[in-house]
Amino acid sequence: MKKAAGLDSSEFLERYTVSPFTPEQKFPAVLLKMDPDTKKSRFVSEEGCGIYADRPWACRVYPLGVAQPQKPTSTDRAFHFLVREDLCHGHQRGPDVAVRDWLSSQGVDEYEAMGAPFRDLMLHDFWDKGEPLSPEKMDMYYMACYDIDRFRRFVFETRFLSLFEIDEARVEAIRTDDVELLDFAMQWLRFCLFNEKTMKMRKPAAPRAERQPVPAAGAAR
Repeated sequence: MKKAAGLDSSEFLERYTVSPFTPEQKFPAVLLKMDPDTKKSRFVSEEGCGIYADRPWACRVYPLGVAQPQKPTSTDRAFHFLVREDLCHGHQRGPDVAVRDWLSSQGVDEYEAMGAPFRDLMLHDFWDKGEPLSPEKMDMYYMACYDIDRFRRFVFETRFLSLFEIDEARVEAIRTDDVELLDFAMQWLRFCLFNEKTMKMRKPAAPRAERQPVPAAGAAR
């Protein structure tokens, strides 16, 4: 959406979203601002959606809803159900479409695959403990999940790459590819928030005195 709007993620979030917060909230959430007069998305005009090709998952899957157990077993499957609202005028119009064909035509499968790491992050057992994140970790979560351009600057313009062992090919991928960067951000958050071994720290360099070679016996002084 931020690319369709021609904006940096920080600018997009500032202009088009709101992040409500309550003392009971476990992690940041981002909501699109609605037009104050029409109560509709600011990307919707008389001609329709202005960013249709880049619409998010929720718009693509509508008017279907999705339900699945929080901790599914090997036999559990997510299921879809139809959402009927007066605001949607598409019901009973056009030919019948099978659920799987609708999802495929809307590109939902690709979006769900990309969103799987974020979904797993949100369903982690860590949140059941009820311990709130510190303000610093709240900002880390917000940056990595939503402000992706700021996260890229954080990776490349700080000591980040000197602290973690990251394959050179991965470094080049996250430099320009937002999908790769989001996947990398999820790994970093799991490392920072859950203490999982999804990242590998570099070993600290030995002090200068320890790195100096030991003179051979009888060497000139």
